[in-house]
Amino acid sequence: MKRGKKYIEAAKAVDRATLYDTADAIALAKKTAVAKFDETIEAHIRTGCDGRHADQQIRGAVVLPHGTGKTVKVLVFAKGDKVDEALAAGADHVGGEELIPKIQNDGWLDFDVVVATPDMMGVVGRLGRVLGPKGLMPNPKAGTVTMDVTKAVNDIKAGKIEYRLDKTNIIHVPIGKASFTEAQLADNFQTLMDAIIKAKPAALKGQYLKSVVLAPTMGPGVKINTAKLA
Repeated sequence: MKRGKKYIEAAKAVDRATLYDTADAIALAKKTAVAKFDETIEAHIRTGCDGRHADQQIRGAVVLPHGTGKTVKVLVFAKGDKVDEALAAGADHVGGEELIPKIQNDGWLDFDVVVATPDMMGVVGRLGRVLGPKGLMPNPKAGTVTMDVTKAVNDIKAGKIEYRLDKTNIIHVPIGKASFTEAQLADNFQTLMDAIIKAKPAALKGQYLKSVVLAPTMGPGVKINTAKLA
């Protein structure tokens, strides 16, 4: 992969062989975010889990204390008085059956998170082929299938993020923006890691956290010393 001049210059600040303390890694990730936009700082956590086994799956959600720096659009599938509740909570879109053709046929995807009340999951299930591959299907473990739509919407707007293993058993999540202070990024990162360490599957034998890397959207990865995280 061909790298630009800015990336090559920024990468010189990072020693690829070093495992950094969290504070140093955050400072470096901020320093190497040199793009013209406010880059997202992401955490990439390689685990020792084997996601092919149901008892080694990791999936959950956590509210980052300082949010993600991103405005999140929420779609709620609801009916009856839950429609008004969702709108009052600040949901961007609320609806039911009538949204199916709009999403399925028109390719409408103007939302980042989908919340559904349990009685709407039959309807939402029909969108599995569209929402599933995009990681947008509501899920009880992530708190997005719930009757408490007010809490769900409030949490998401406040900076709730979902974490889950990808096919290579890595978790990829944002912990904020390069414009955040080091203290804000450190708070968010610690909150995320506490949740992930707590989510360690009981069935896992061997090392849980194989590697943890922080990286700005367009910048180099900075490796963290995992021995100090657990």
